[in-house]
Amino acid sequence: MAGQIDARLAELGIDVPEASTPVANYVGYVQTGNLVFVSGQVTLKDGSPQYLGKLGDSISLEDGQAAARLCAINIIAQVKAACGGDLDRVQRVVKLTGFVNSTPDFTDQPKVVNGASDLMVEVFGDKGRHARAAVSAGALPIGVAVEVEAVVEIA
Repeated sequence: MAGQIDARLAELGIDVPEASTPVANYVGYVQTGNLVFVSGQVTLKDGSPQYLGKLGDSISLEDGQAAARLCAINIIAQVKAACGGDLDRVQRVVKLTGFVNSTPDFTDQPKVVNGASDLMVEVFGDKGRHARAAVSAGALPIGVAVEVEAVVEIA
């Protein structure tokens, strides 16, 4: 039987993939106590990078928001793995940190990272409201437009 969060994801038409395997010497998440620290998730979909480029140059604000949303879906995949498949164990999305591959004059990083923040609230309701940082990056791995990391409290 699907839990409440799985039902909410289905209602939103979101298919959460299997948690991706790290490509270097780190793990996708670390749990200490009730906190899960999720490594930075990039814009991978079905193993293929999406939204390559810089905000303020080749990537529009709307595409940047979609990129951040995809990162958030990948965060949910890691959290689901940490919860043994039961997303109803999520007590709180504590913090998101979003990195935006952008030109020096681009200043809408917070609007870009709203793509991830909005998804967390859509999926988890008030438990999805979180502290946040949204920062510019001169470059990101494999040229992706956005990377987001998270801290999530679970039961």
